[in-house]
Amino acid sequence: MSTSCVYPSGTRRAFELAAEAGYDGVEVMVTEDRMTQDAVALRSLADETGLDILSIHAPVLTRTAFVWGRDHRVKLRRSAELADAVGASTVVVHPPFRWQRRYAASFVDLVAELSEQYGLEIAVENMACFRSRGLRVQPFAFGYDPGPLACAALTLDFSHAALAGEDSLEIATRYGDRLRHIHLCDGTSPSPRAAFLDEHLLPGDGDQPVAAVLERLRAAEWSGSIVAEVHLPSGEDDASRVAQLRASLAFAKRAFASTGRVSDESPDAGGLPYRLA
Repeated sequence: MSTSCVYPSGTRRAFELAAEAGYDGVEVMVTEDRMTQDAVALRSLADETGLDILSIHAPVLTRTAFVWGRDHRVKLRRSAELADAVGASTVVVHPPFRWQRRYAASFVDLVAELSEQYGLEIAVENMACFRSRGLRVQPFAFGYDPGPLACAALTLDFSHAALAGEDSLEIATRYGDRLRHIHLCDGTSPSPRAAFLDEHLLPGDGDQPVAAVLERLRAAEWSGSIVAEVHLPSGEDDASRVAQLRASLAFAKRAFASTGRVSDESPDAGGLPYRLA
């Protein structure tokens, strides 16, 4: 489970809810919360809750504009250092925006350098475009699809695919073996009245072929990580949040449960051969 699911609840609460909902581990979204930046504190939380830290999401959101400075090359490097320190195998990062020219110029080489230096998969995430006055606006230096980049690992986010008007199954097919990380969620195709609404719905609540993608990965005996990254309104109580997180987890389990590859460790198909965060 991504800690962003329960933002702005604190990091400790995110770990506790992930454990209560039955996840194997967490993806830590680095934010202004100092605990998300502190390897010692994160390792302590992992020990307390029995969860693995599977991935670190670099601070790329608007609210993290000043986390670790303004230079996104530094942000990515520090994300890799944090992942190494907590034992995570993956760093998730968004591609550079058009105005981040120096970052864009070094991005592909930096991803390769840090991957080799720390033995990590730095999985570049598919993004979205949006529409304004009937025009399709593309804010990213390389476009919203990182597929053409010479990067060894990629992340598929279903909500971003929906917002871009893309089919996630086609994206997964294009990415092939480079698809190493899944942000499990859903989304609907953009409407004129909702030109830029990154929904991050529960899987199955949108119109993306989420189940079909997971079934394709199952057939390919895929070994990456599936991370729930759903939007849970901050006004909901913890019981409601846990119920929705469990529903997201169950959705992923169902996609793999019919293969005979599920471990006997859990009668409810919990011991999967890959890990669900």
